[in-house]
Amino acid sequence: MLLHQTGVTVNEKDKVTPGYTLFGGNFSDEVYLIDNDGNEKHRWKTGMGSTHYNQLLPNGNLWVNERLREGPSLVAGKGGRMVEYDWDGNVVWEHIDDHQHHDCRRLENGNCVYIAWYPLTPEEGAKIKGGLPGTEHEDGIYGECIREVDADGNIVWEWFNSELDYDKYHIHAASPREEYGHANTIDPLPNGDYLVSFRNLNLMVIIDRQTGELKWEFQDDMLGGQHDCQMIDNGNILVFANGNNIPVNVFSSVWEIDVETKEVVWKYVGSRNMLLFFSPHISGCQRLPTGNTLICEGGKGCIFEVTPEGEVVWEYISPYWRKHPVNGEINWMFRAKRYAADSPEIQNRI
Repeated sequence: MLLHQTGVTVNEKDKVTPGYTLFGGNFSDEVYLIDNDGNEKHRWKTGMGSTHYNQLLPNGNLWVNERLREGPSLVAGKGGRMVEYDWDGNVVWEHIDDHQHHDCRRLENGNCVYIAWYPLTPEEGAKIKGGLPGTEHEDGIYGECIREVDADGNIVWEWFNSELDYDKYHIHAASPREEYGHANTIDPLPNGDYLVSFRNLNLMVIIDRQTGELKWEFQDDMLGGQHDCQMIDNGNILVFANGNNIPVNVFSSVWEIDVETKEVVWKYVGSRNMLLFFSPHISGCQRLPTGNTLICEGGKGCIFEVTPEGEVVWEYISPYWRKHPVNGEINWMFRAKRYAADSPEIQNRI
């Protein structure tokens, strides 16, 4: 099926949350800021391809994760360069770690926290259960580390997912065995702890920043390799459930999970033919101040906004196409984020 239409396709102006939407393209070196009519209001040119996480910081600067050639030869989510650009595209700060992948966040204290690969020992790798037999990386199996560095790049805190119980958490049967976890989200919580998503374990955990212990965990194979878990203002967890390799009715959804009860208290599925809403990888979500939810259906380059009742009130399909090294032409996007016009990130800049 070809996507014949791009730009804004739905715009119920009396129901849409006002603001500007930021997104970048996988395997692109540009990040875009658009208004609700789809007009491009600003564009940044990045240094090495802004393949994954990007956001505006409270000072109005762009925080972005770029792809390095160096480091492990794992393709999915590969990053390595974490950069802060000012509004005019000048580099303000950067940190290089060629094992970094998927996600990184600039913290209020000037530190940076990110996900990185590290090689498991052969003995550790032999303990890993699940996954597709014979699909280990040529280097063996990679584990994952949550690493925090200060403004000078010094490591101030680390946590390794060898802390997980290998007997309890197995790689999903349909996933390759090249890495244990495939973490794709690191969400800093208000109290300093970290919420982390492990895609190929269908697992989310909260790590106590002080002790390194798991304070909370949620595992459900119906997540289908989830992305972009985050704690929202009411203390619940919002997450994009990709729905990949689930046993029935393969489609994506967005879940809101009560942390205390672990019940799904709100869910969005495709409002008209649920099978049309599906992105097997990447993608994200954001709870907006109006109570609406912004959803990034990354594999289709589509961003849309829904009401609590599931009505689609805004939709935008990216017109920015580029070549993927394996998969032909794509307009994929890892995530998207909406900012209010009077927010610190935007105020007086447009």
